[in-house]
Amino acid sequence: MQRRSFLAGAAALGLARTALAQSPMGVARGPVQPTWPSLVSNYRYPDWFRDAKLGLWSHWGPQSVPEQGDWYGRFMYMQGHPMYDHHLKTYGHPSRTGMKDIMHRWTADRWDPDALIERYKKVGAKYFVALANHHDNLDCFDSRYHPWNSVRVGPKKDVVGIWEKAARRAGLKFGVSNHGAHSWHWYQTAYGYDPTGPMKGVRYDASRLARADGRGLWWDGLDPQTLYNGPYAAMPDGIDSVAAMNRWHDIHDGQWLETAPPGARGQAYVANWLLRQTDLITKYKPDLCYLDDYGLPFGPVGLQAAADYYNRSIDWHGKIDVVLTGKQLQPHQRFGMVQDVERGFSDHLWEEPWQTDTCLGDWFYNVARLNDKSYKTAEDVVQRLADVVSKNGNLLLSVPQPGNGSIDAEEERILDRMGGWMAINDEAIFGSRPWRSFGEGPTVLAAGMQNEGAAKPFTPRDVRFTTNKGALYLLFLKWPTETATVTSLAAGRWNANIGRVTLLGGGPVRHRQDAAGLHLDLPARSDGGFVPVVRIDGRGVTT
Repeated sequence: MQRRSFLAGAAALGLARTALAQSPMGVARGPVQPTWPSLVSNYRYPDWFRDAKLGLWSHWGPQSVPEQGDWYGRFMYMQGHPMYDHHLKTYGHPSRTGMKDIMHRWTADRWDPDALIERYKKVGAKYFVALANHHDNLDCFDSRYHPWNSVRVGPKKDVVGIWEKAARRAGLKFGVSNHGAHSWHWYQTAYGYDPTGPMKGVRYDASRLARADGRGLWWDGLDPQTLYNGPYAAMPDGIDSVAAMNRWHDIHDGQWLETAPPGARGQAYVANWLLRQTDLITKYKPDLCYLDDYGLPFGPVGLQAAADYYNRSIDWHGKIDVVLTGKQLQPHQRFGMVQDVERGFSDHLWEEPWQTDTCLGDWFYNVARLNDKSYKTAEDVVQRLADVVSKNGNLLLSVPQPGNGSIDAEEERILDRMGGWMAINDEAIFGSRPWRSFGEGPTVLAAGMQNEGAAKPFTPRDVRFTTNKGALYLLFLKWPTETATVTSLAAGRWNANIGRVTLLGGGPVRHRQDAAGLHLDLPARSDGGFVPVVRIDGRGVTT
């Protein structure tokens, strides 16, 4: 399934070691150059990633503290938004209590990384990803180039470093996610003000504070402008309605921008992003780095970061044995890094490996998901995993944690049910490869990202195929209640001799094959079972 024409340089890199000469920006030099042709010609998808199939993600940071869900650090500064209302009621007005103060409340006092990693390993995860920073601009690691980090602020711990040690002790591959390239425009709401009400026109804390204001306080020595990035697009005076405020932000800072901020200060922001990225890679030697960007951020600077990562991997492993992900990649770019499809689907079998990421609930912990029982179920997750793996992809699943670092009882129950399924059916997933088609069934999934909420429920006729060690696996996305017919395996359409047909965790399955398909009589669903897997052995079944 590899496009080897794009990978002609891979063999030359296989045993190459590079002495890392450092540029002034801290970027490693080596055989991989910061150009797309060089990335594409040198990259090869690691076998460990192709075998792994399932990763678990701790998308966890200070925005988990209010337990209100995603993008708290932006929306708390937008009057009329529910998160603004929550912040005003719970913490006070954002002119006095800002996102920096939420960071101070991030305690991680119930965080047990070894216990969580062990639970995730039982679920079947083969790699674990830790959030290194988000758009709120706090580095969740011992950052050399950014003073607003989790060693100095909040839990006073090297969160990424602690996760990394726990994951590697458990034998998992370790990854990091970097979302920091978007902080500069995402945070501009912090420089705004209430357009109406008793605090009308009073600027929020980002506009009001400088380093000197922290003297004698918990943030003594830290500059809030370094956290909030500076007013690149601060809301002008005179806006006097919530609707007008929202229009302003939609136009000026609400877009998903991959460009650098304007001016000399913007150039310094980009240079600092690159230093922080290379520092993250150097310190923790991650096997995977997730970038929350379309393509690579900041044009040539993103290419420098990618080349740095690949050259360091050659130094660590003797070859490029790491995964770098990006979104909305151009076709040729998908052979120089791995495409990530956020909260979305593929409608076809990919030639190259890819990844989708999703979450049991919101990315950042939202207690409403627990209270209204709106998490994804274990069945939802396994259906998604089966679909993705059949199309040559991996699933990266986030399990939200509140600020204290625990996970709630409902999340534990979901993970335990997933683990029960894996204990029976894991051979159809891990180490598998796609068959000649991904599957069949009436449910059509629209390709794209951020569209999982529009997907229709699967039916018993929706089947996915994988192969592993000479066997063909049929994964029924809903449990059939009558004879199941798989038309892709009709006699005359498939040149193979079927031998044994077995339900994993069950026993032999009565079956017959004719011109209409392979007909299977599965036992009735019991004990809340879901996604039954049938294994087919015989000559030629995987070809």
